[in-house]
Amino acid sequence: MGKKRPINVEVKPRHRDEPVEKLIRRFSKKVKNERIIEKVLSRKRYEKPSVKRRREKLRKKRLLEKLHRERQQREEQRQK
Repeated sequence: MGKKRPINVEVKPRHRDEPVEKLIRRFSKKVKNERIIEKVLSRKRYEKPSVKRRREKLRKKRLLEKLHRERQQREEQRQK
């Protein structure tokens, strides 16, 4: 298995008066984008490589479908 690199997500205030809620929101977005929680949950139990490939393939397919729908909606809005 490959090296495990440490996961560090850091959020600094953009300005002195930035509310804590915004910092927390930015932090949670970074965590979600890095898929940290998903990785931790997947390491709890062994997952067969074939199951892992199938899951990733489905995830990519859903993402492509979502992007395609959004693109179609933008095109429809431009035509109006």
